[in-house]
Amino acid sequence: MEPRFLPPEQFLLTTLVFKLAVMAGLATMLVRFRRFRHILIFERRAFTDRLILSLALGAPLTLGVASRILLRYDAADLTLEGAFLVGLIAGPYSGAIVGALTAVPALIAGEWGALPFAVGCGFAGGGLRELCPKEAIWHFSPFVFSALPRRIWHMARRLQVDWQIILVLAPIALELLRQAIGLRFGPNRLFYLSAPSATSFVLVLIGTVLCVATPIKIWNNARIEHRLQEQEKLLLAAKISALASQINPHFLFNTLTSISSLIRSQPETARMVVHRLSALLRRRLRDPNHFVTLREELEAAHEYLDIEVIRFGPQLRVRTNVDANTLDVLVPSMILQPLVENCVKHGLSRKVGGGTITIRAERYAGGAVIEVTDDGLGMTDERRETAFSDGIGLSNVNERLRVIYGARSAVSVSTELGRGTSVRLEIPDIVAEERASA
Repeated sequence: MEPRFLPPEQFLLTTLVFKLAVMAGLATMLVRFRRFRHILIFERRAFTDRLILSLALGAPLTLGVASRILLRYDAADLTLEGAFLVGLIAGPYSGAIVGALTAVPALIAGEWGALPFAVGCGFAGGGLRELCPKEAIWHFSPFVFSALPRRIWHMARRLQVDWQIILVLAPIALELLRQAIGLRFGPNRLFYLSAPSATSFVLVLIGTVLCVATPIKIWNNARIEHRLQEQEKLLLAAKISALASQINPHFLFNTLTSISSLIRSQPETARMVVHRLSALLRRRLRDPNHFVTLREELEAAHEYLDIEVIRFGPQLRVRTNVDANTLDVLVPSMILQPLVENCVKHGLSRKVGGGTITIRAERYAGGAVIEVTDDGLGMTDERRETAFSDGIGLSNVNERLRVIYGARSAVSVSTELGRGTSVRLEIPDIVAEERASA
């Protein structure tokens, strides 16, 4: 299409800019689809994935060639760049498929050189993929030109291949080949952008490289973002694991001491304590990235309390007031035991005459409320203010719920000196994503 308002060089520059914009827009649009991102992330792709990648890029690129033929919109023709790019990312056969697809409208228009050239571009990209380290491909970006002189100097001095230079030269070589074929047989046999001057010709070569490098840069950013998300999940899982694996060594030592004293005088009781302790430790060793029902969590809390009742005798009493609708609610494993341990250790162990621990649970819209209350010594205002920062029990529970649920959970403490302490947990209903990550 002859420009009406622009001189040839400005019209070519405008075409190259729009050509780059079309390629960048297509790459950005495709990477928003989860399946397409999944295909990009993993280097080993099944045939179905490679076919999806070829069709995802081949279909719009084919429409672009058709619009170039029907509407004379030259900036939409990305045959060379698209076929080479797909070959570079997914292999020679995928690149050849894209090349064949984009050549169909050109063949119908009589451009017989389009098919062999486009398929050859796909195989060229695929062949380079087989030779080039995969990470070098993903490091290819539009900013490579800024470091090109330095890279050339280092390659010449060290006599080592710099794959970034190879990746720049490959599309340039294909563009030179297209220009040569087009000049020899005419644009009616193979489409190419005619350059009116040497400067314009250099811009055409640079534009071809940028149309390959820009989508790779966009897609590599998506890959890096995915890796960061995976690292964040692993860090979160490690943090939850560390919090869930904490255990009060004093409880363990005291229990072993109690077992030692019971072995001769009350062997059956000692045997029962060993059984309870082993069950409790087995729960501790369970995968911490695991949710259990409140029913199972109550069983774990009672295993701990059974041991403490044996140690402290009948002066330690346990009451449970749990709504039946809450028993199947999913909660993080070992979330109650630190709370009942705090009741025994801080609230009742030093109280004359023992006391009572009460566990309540009820359902509310979107989650459950769990309360662990004792009628022990209570806490001073100063101690209450530092309850979430000092020690292991309460701070552990608060941190685990914050890490897993964020602001949707809540932990609150109410206490009265000499009357006891109550800890209230608001746990929202778990969703699939939280359950998988936590």
